[in-house]
Amino acid sequence: MDQLGTFMRERLQKLEELAQRGIDPYPSTFQVTAEAGSLVARYREADDPTLADVEPVRLGGRVMSLRGHGKASFAHLQDRTGRLQIYVRQDQVGEEAYRLFKQIDVGDFLGVEGRLFRTRTGELTIQAQALTLLAKSIRPLPDKWHGLSDVEVRYRQRYVDLIANPVVAEQFRRRARIISEIRRFFEARGFLEVETPMMHPIPGGAAAKPFVTYHNALGMDLYLRIAPELHLKRCVVGGLERVFEINRNFRNEGLSTHHHPEFTMLEFYQAYADYQDLMVLTEELLTTTVRTVCRGNTVTYQGQTVSFAPPWTRLSVEQALVSLGGLADGEIRTAEGLRKAAETRGLTYPPEWGWAKLLVELFEALVEAKLTQPTFITDFPAELSPLAKARADDPRYVQRFELYAAGMEVANAYTELNDPREQRRRFEAQVRARAEGDEEAHLLDEDFLRALEYGLPPTAGEGIGIDRLVMILTDAPSIRDVILFPHMRPEAGGAESRAGAETDRAAPHG
Repeated sequence: MDQLGTFMRERLQKLEELAQRGIDPYPSTFQVTAEAGSLVARYREADDPTLADVEPVRLGGRVMSLRGHGKASFAHLQDRTGRLQIYVRQDQVGEEAYRLFKQIDVGDFLGVEGRLFRTRTGELTIQAQALTLLAKSIRPLPDKWHGLSDVEVRYRQRYVDLIANPVVAEQFRRRARIISEIRRFFEARGFLEVETPMMHPIPGGAAAKPFVTYHNALGMDLYLRIAPELHLKRCVVGGLERVFEINRNFRNEGLSTHHHPEFTMLEFYQAYADYQDLMVLTEELLTTTVRTVCRGNTVTYQGQTVSFAPPWTRLSVEQALVSLGGLADGEIRTAEGLRKAAETRGLTYPPEWGWAKLLVELFEALVEAKLTQPTFITDFPAELSPLAKARADDPRYVQRFELYAAGMEVANAYTELNDPREQRRRFEAQVRARAEGDEEAHLLDEDFLRALEYGLPPTAGEGIGIDRLVMILTDAPSIRDVILFPHMRPEAGGAESRAGAETDRAAPHG
């Protein structure tokens, strides 16, 4: 039997011995009166007389280390707030309880009741007076020296990753603080948080391939939403003039360090505003969030300093291609010029692509990765933005921006097209594109057009990718690092063998 199997067999044997002694290894509850982090913070500098006056405490947590000989032992318990040492002596807890403690392994959950004191080395410690086994761990934790380092195993077994790598747990705490700050920001400005359907009869709101399912009772196909946009705009039609939603979107596309088929999106809409207003709002939102969560205007992402201090640079797609992509003014004006510019750089694109598609694809290939500092990219071709209002002075372009930072797209926003006649023409053009093979082209949504016919006031809307924002603010190289349980290919077997050496009485330290 392999080492892991040996450890598990030993722990299962301990479970049998506990049962024979009438000890429940999985009790229903344990009343705690204190948490490790708060005790350490409160009594870090306390002297012995002060500690002696503190009432006994009850602490529950996972055993992260064990050491001791004979009739006295030390252990560290970890709860959601931190770690605290406990000291267990047979003459204090009794022979039966100390016998139980000798059956404890690293990874088990233990409840302890006792008084605070400070050891000769100065470490704050609980002198145990009573012990309760709260949950027996059958599988051993990763070796403390190697931790859990295999990336695939970390993603598959996130529950172990959170235990073994404290930085990972802090990453997800920061994610929660980011979302909480975003929610607070919008509520303070009169936005109403809403929930819109996650299954749609017609997929819409973005150019993407949807997931499809089937509703048996209704006898119809439904699509996991690719964006909440069309339903949020229905809310504005109905008089909910400032709305936002933080929820999941699903896109049946490939995986990469920046893409995941299930992801979290913030989407919001504001009546009586345009995309210029949302640039100002977005600067304020993200600057406030970064200052609150990261305690400053700058973060380090993969070795690069990213400053969110406003104002942020604003460039049109064409300006960015010239100033950062190295194209000449003449090359960006025509499809022929763009195609030749692509060929000289070793890029080839389908011959049926026109000027608009080539312009944006070249931007993504030549410019996107260079946009380290927050930058608004504006003036996208109308042909590729079927839900955005055209510029009054040049209808070839729409009133739209994308926000880039750390070399990736973070947000997409535009002044909403609210003319139902023009929206129908745009949808019909998308239907033709779909018939010609574009699987990501929009479908025609008659109910959304009906809603527009009731009247949508001047409105601007925006979507911000929460996962990518969290990547930047936690210095995570992959989107799967900031998603608790990312999608993976089916496990081939033997995943445990990749988790690194596992020992029975060692503490992981990340």
